[in-house]
Amino acid sequence: MLREFPPPPRAAEFSEKIKKKVQEAKTAGGTRETVRVDWNEQQAHVEVIDLPLSGLYLNPGTHRIRAQRSHDAESDAALDEDPWTSASQKYLSFLLCASPTDPDVRDPDFDKLKESLKQFGQNDPGLVTHQGVLVNGNTRAVALRLLGAQTMRVGVLPESFTWADINAVELSLQLRMDHRRDYTYVNRLLAMEEQASLGRTPEQIARDFRIQVKTYHQERWILSTIKELIDRSKSGGGVALRLVDWEGAQERLKELHRLYVKLESVDRDQAEILKEWRLAAILLDFSKTDVRHIDEDFLKENHLSQVLPAPFKAEAPDTAGENAVSIPGLGMSVPGASSAVSDARALNDQLLRAAATVRTTGAGLADSDRAKEQGVLDDAKKAFDEAIEVAGRSARLRKRKQLAPARLAEASASIDQCVMDLVQARTSHSLDEEVFDEAVLKLRGSLRKLAQQAGRGLPSPGDGVAWLLRAVSSEDPR
Repeated sequence: MLREFPPPPRAAEFSEKIKKKVQEAKTAGGTRETVRVDWNEQQAHVEVIDLPLSGLYLNPGTHRIRAQRSHDAESDAALDEDPWTSASQKYLSFLLCASPTDPDVRDPDFDKLKESLKQFGQNDPGLVTHQGVLVNGNTRAVALRLLGAQTMRVGVLPESFTWADINAVELSLQLRMDHRRDYTYVNRLLAMEEQASLGRTPEQIARDFRIQVKTYHQERWILSTIKELIDRSKSGGGVALRLVDWEGAQERLKELHRLYVKLESVDRDQAEILKEWRLAAILLDFSKTDVRHIDEDFLKENHLSQVLPAPFKAEAPDTAGENAVSIPGLGMSVPGASSAVSDARALNDQLLRAAATVRTTGAGLADSDRAKEQGVLDDAKKAFDEAIEVAGRSARLRKRKQLAPARLAEASASIDQCVMDLVQARTSHSLDEEVFDEAVLKLRGSLRKLAQQAGRGLPSPGDGVAWLLRAVSSEDPR
């Protein structure tokens, strides 16, 4: 995960220039500006100097745009090969200006930062290595360049810093949570994965990211799921989904994890089917409230299978020896995934490959191929839309059916609490008997109205309704 980048061009020459400027700052007298640096539970105060923007390099390893680098596969590959070329630096600059969820669109937050720098200047210094690579302040450097600024105030990290130290510093700065632009969701997941690859424990990582350990494990499950989906989206044409395609799905993925964990211990197949269907709905960009309708009742009532077009339905498999997976060397087999799970997975694989074809840019794909796969996504979205609409109506109907009993249960709980309050009031001689009597009469009127409605159209009322009817009729003054 952690990569050591080679020194940029003319690194030694720039390092000498930085050393001279730092020495000049130390011997100039007067108030010196320093900035505190935290990394790996250590602290240091480093000198702040002015450096020419033309000599600074954007950091190819910054966590801020890890996921967004996958936006353009060719540019990403070129960046991996040589991060210091003008083309690679231009790609980094483009991503730092772009929307995290759609790099083809300019980020409004970047424009706000640029306007702030134009009006008020640079308030906080960035951080730079001795070789001129920006560790903190990459986005500000891009904005300052666009504004025509010539220099940038930066703190200079110790010459002994390795790339592991550089990454630790950047992560520490971000997790102070006092920056204008937070890491995007997928970039936070990647940062956690990187910390785990360095041998840090879940407890240490959770503390640094200010989350609970159970949330850390949830985040790791989500990232592994995203990576699995990207692998499954690969097709013969060499296209695949990108990490950036999952930005903006944070809450839907977290709700999926909670549902999956709840169901997995009870019915693994049910959990897997609903996982595949929810992931498909997220891929098709359904809202959080729509995705919630894909639950146990959605599966039980078979809403999706009833509206899926024929091309999405797998043929019935041969059941002879079905679901058996042999274990090499042991001469035994264990149950495999059920046909229902396999069907759900196959459906999702179709959509993943179609989405990869439609969303991938610069892959030399024919327009006819993109149009064909877009048709697949449109047909699937229509089917999911119909199924979710039916499920929504069923859910609203169930809610109406359960509303009256739920209200009565709340009233019963209130009466139980009233019994305790009545005992305490009598013990302390603080009961207002007149007010209490009026409240009981009001309760009697409410019970009469309830009995009138509960008894309508019931030739054979249950024990509870029968008791209510008898109780009301026995004290009726008529």
